[in-house]
Amino acid sequence: MAEQEIRIAVGQFNELTEEKLRFAAQIGVKGIQMNNPKLPGDTHWEERDIKALVDKTQAHGLTLEAIENVPTHFYNKAMLGLPGRDEQIENYQTTLRNVGRAGVPILGFHFMPNSVWRTERLAPARGGAGATKFDMAELEGKSIEQLRAFMPTSLGRADSMPVFDKPQEMVTAEMMWANYTYFINAVLPVAEQAGVKLALHPDDPPVPMLGGVARIFKETDDFKRAYALNPNSPSWGLDLCLGCCSEMPGGKANVHEMIDFFGPKGRIFYVHFRDVQGTVPNFTECFIGEGNFDPAEVMLQLKNSGFTGFLLDDHVPHMDDDTSWNHRGRAHAIGYMQGLLRAGGMKAA
Repeated sequence: MAEQEIRIAVGQFNELTEEKLRFAAQIGVKGIQMNNPKLPGDTHWEERDIKALVDKTQAHGLTLEAIENVPTHFYNKAMLGLPGRDEQIENYQTTLRNVGRAGVPILGFHFMPNSVWRTERLAPARGGAGATKFDMAELEGKSIEQLRAFMPTSLGRADSMPVFDKPQEMVTAEMMWANYTYFINAVLPVAEQAGVKLALHPDDPPVPMLGGVARIFKETDDFKRAYALNPNSPSWGLDLCLGCCSEMPGGKANVHEMIDFFGPKGRIFYVHFRDVQGTVPNFTECFIGEGNFDPAEVMLQLKNSGFTGFLLDDHVPHMDDDTSWNHRGRAHAIGYMQGLLRAGGMKAA
């Protein structure tokens, strides 16, 4: 079998509609990725339901490259070290086996118990487009109810994502590292047996703590620490979100460091190709090409590092007359990436 090349997928939706599949084919990509797909089950997913996604994708001449994220309530106790975590881990192991049996090679995951936060959803962007924004100062003095408004509900049930305001309730970084180590050591052997790669997503936003819960994947050294826990497992790697890396203090330097370290090791399984303007504690998402890093330089760096996975647009600005899924913004991002691949001597599909 010929070695795969860098390619582009359409994704970040939770329902595999005919329209999304036709969009992928029309825009010229061969892959699909789904984020937290709406499947039956409140604790785990069954093989038959995952396989139905694979079959439907293949029927359109496309490949289901990865599933990103199970609902947060599938493993919130594992992330927080709460009673019941062992049962949740057993269910996660079941999901992993079923993902592998269904023929999906990658399961992306995050370790953010209270999800992604943004303080604005339609902050002013180029030409009047709307972009997501995070400003740490906006969190000051807010009640728990107000803080919850900064969290999406798309990654799981709201009651599974805690926000604390009392010091004795807070989850420290030490606690989170212990919880992560316990979780990953339990699920990685099952992922290896199932032939599934687990792709870790950075914390977004990459700040030390939000809502009383520490964030432990907020800087480059955190990922190196996680890698050192399981350096020989072929199933441990990254869903490398360039936007999250660019959000970290130091901006584009983090993007380059992550690719330099993990690319040659084959530990970048796929990439969220997006960027921001600014860094924590205050940043705004933007169109590709106007953020902190040079996208052409980064694309060539990925190629030269040995990366052979797929690229994804992830978040994009909301353009005039766009849909809730941002078809226009995604078409721009995908076209931009296709041009970069072609200019770098790579196939654009």
